[in-house]
Amino acid sequence: QVQLVETGGGLVQAGGSLRLACAASGRTFSTYAMGWFRQAPGKEREFVAAINSNGGVRNHANAVKGRFTISRDNVRNTVYLQMNSLKPEDTAVYYCAASIKGIPVIGAPDSRDFGSWGQGTQVTVSS
Repeated sequence: QVQLVETGGGLVQAGGSLRLACAASGRTFSTYAMGWFRQAPGKEREFVAAINSNGGVRNHANAVKGRFTISRDNVRNTVYLQMNSLKPEDTAVYYCAASIKGIPVIGAPDSRDFGSWGQGTQVTVSS
């Protein structure tokens, strides 16, 4: 398994931007598909974005499409989530996760396919 550590969360006003980063340990990062999920208080965890192992396939949830962008750097063993035009409803704990399986081109991947998870980073968007 791979160890994951998220950074970059914080407090931002609506309309602002943040970039989350998820650093992975181990030499096999480039073999994993990576995903970002989020969980707001009182709500279930939901899919945000995913990227396949070589970065050629990206998948974003409808709620964030056009505002968020997932990317990865396989040299730095890091996956990123650029978040623009943030809204109060984006407030949540954001988690990155790694999967040895591929990701769908359309539709949310199954979170049960992600075997490694980070500890999460809080994103708070004020109105």
